[in-house]
Amino acid sequence: MRSSAGGVHWSLLAVLLLMTLQAMAEPPHTLLETLDASPHMQQVSHSSDAVIEHEIGLGAMQKIRGSWRFKGSERVTGERVRYTWQVRDGFTSNEVLDGLEAQLNSEGVLFACEGRSCGQGVQWANRVFGERVLYGRDDLQRYRVYDLADADQSYRLVLFSSARTADRQYLHAELYRIATP
Repeated sequence: MRSSAGGVHWSLLAVLLLMTLQAMAEPPHTLLETLDASPHMQQVSHSSDAVIEHEIGLGAMQKIRGSWRFKGSERVTGERVRYTWQVRDGFTSNEVLDGLEAQLNSEGVLFACEGRSCGQGVQWANRVFGERVLYGRDDLQRYRVYDLADADQSYRLVLFSSARTADRQYLHAELYRIATP
């Protein structure tokens, strides 16, 4: 039997998921704006910029000939929007990521990894995302890359969840609006 606190916990998660579902009818950037507006997500950082031939990892981070690299990757040119949030109110970063994945088209997954199969969390936090707060336990990290599209625009959505402690849960998202050649 669930306690009333557990029931409230799942009710709040359901509200977050409903907000996400409503956002999916809109362009992909609306998804990030909806998450940003959630009372259970505290924005740690936000930025937007243009990228040229930016490398997106489609494989684990590994050390090859003394250099940290992705096992597989693709390069994109276009506009990037980045968010990093701390997940609050007793939710975990993996719960939030699970909710997002439930709303996204699973056929659009280009790459997914969990835990130690992703490589070292410190490399993801510092080398890939440049957000040291994302460094957490290697066994709790999750990384996803989605291929999304709306009417005539192609996107890549990168999601990374990490957990340092029960109170320090983070979700990082990057949305790339790919320039048409």
